[in-house]
Amino acid sequence: MGYAVLHLEKAKGADGAMSTHIERTVHPKNADRMRTHLNRELVQFPEGVKNRTQAIAHRIETAGIRRKVGTNQVKAIRVLLTGSNKDMKQMEADGRLDGWCNDNLKWLWETYGEQNLVSAVLHMDEKTPHIHATIVPIVTGERRKAKQDEQNGKKKYRKKSPQDVRLCADDVMARHKLKHYQDTYAQAMSKYGLQRGIDGSLAKHISTMQYYKELVEQQDSLQENIETLLGLEEEAQKKLKKLKGEINVQKMKGAAVNATTAIADGVSSLLGGSKVKRLEAENEGLKQDIANLQRQVQAEQREQTKMENRHNSEIIRIERSYQQKIAGYDNRLKQIDTYFPIVTELLPIAEQCREVGFTEELTRRIVSLQPVGFKGRLYSKEHNEKFRTEHSTATVERNPQEKGKFRLCIDGMPILEWFKMKFQELKEKLGVSHTQKEENTPKRGLRM
Repeated sequence: MGYAVLHLEKAKGADGAMSTHIERTVHPKNADRMRTHLNRELVQFPEGVKNRTQAIAHRIETAGIRRKVGTNQVKAIRVLLTGSNKDMKQMEADGRLDGWCNDNLKWLWETYGEQNLVSAVLHMDEKTPHIHATIVPIVTGERRKAKQDEQNGKKKYRKKSPQDVRLCADDVMARHKLKHYQDTYAQAMSKYGLQRGIDGSLAKHISTMQYYKELVEQQDSLQENIETLLGLEEEAQKKLKKLKGEINVQKMKGAAVNATTAIADGVSSLLGGSKVKRLEAENEGLKQDIANLQRQVQAEQREQTKMENRHNSEIIRIERSYQQKIAGYDNRLKQIDTYFPIVTELLPIAEQCREVGFTEELTRRIVSLQPVGFKGRLYSKEHNEKFRTEHSTATVERNPQEKGKFRLCIDGMPILEWFKMKFQELKEKLGVSHTQKEENTPKRGLRM
């Protein structure tokens, strides 16, 4: 039985960087572009809202908050929901992923409020299927801090109505609530064979990038410790030198007293000898401190060397693994070119199919050189228009104008000619004459 994974994190500002990751406006290196089309937006945005960033702002603006929202306030909470890799992959293979998504949405709505869930995106193009949810921490009622201050006899704040609306991430992320979230989420996911992690575990999940970042920070910390210890050693050496001088002075004073009188010598020996012994004891203590500091510096230096060696070994291992994968991909491409040369020629056709609007399934059938019947709309980049057809057939044929090349045809016509025909039909339907087109269309010439 695998584990149910629930991770909450406060977002800063508009959280634009995470929006680019979630919405794939910038494609991450660890994502498979061939599977990005499988990603899904699970929450519909309100009318006029186009993306996650706007959805966060829209919820805050329409929540009825009377108090001014500070620029440094936490406006959103990121929620990551997933499970163990093996269980999530098996869930996908069994066709249970839709049910898992629906149960996650139900849990989010019941836990944080349906209106506070402004975005939820299923990512299928990374190693493990997971959901990125975004919660706007809108709460109602009196602030926890005001209530605690009143109990402690501090200044009383004006009590707010139980219906007063506030933006407060601290209320949503309170410690006792975080434990409650983990418990209830595990209960909701138990039907999928996922269980709660160890209660109270100190284990933390970090990415490879975070691992290397922490490794470098540890090295910097070690270097700072070494520099601090060396500074302490230098100060101890100076103090030792000063004490040695004081000891010599005390010994000289003692000799001068002995030469004056026996009585004064006895008193001076008593006082001077006691101080000399004390200084010598401090001297020995300083020597021991210096020796300890030197051993500590050496230990820190050895630890830093070991960490650097581990770091370098890990980098070499990752680089070798990467080169092996690249070599494997190159070998596969060579085999494809050798045994299936037609694949290379059909790749542009597949890209053209996706561009005009064919689904992945229809594209796969079309590039397998089968006639494919369809209905719906196809997008023409040249005309910036979608043309509808109630029944057409898509085929891939040899291009008589380019030897060894293929072309995409609709109803036996090259697709560009088909678009041209559809565009002409649209103009005739709208009553746009050929003369009007010539008058309204600027003449083309050389671009300077």
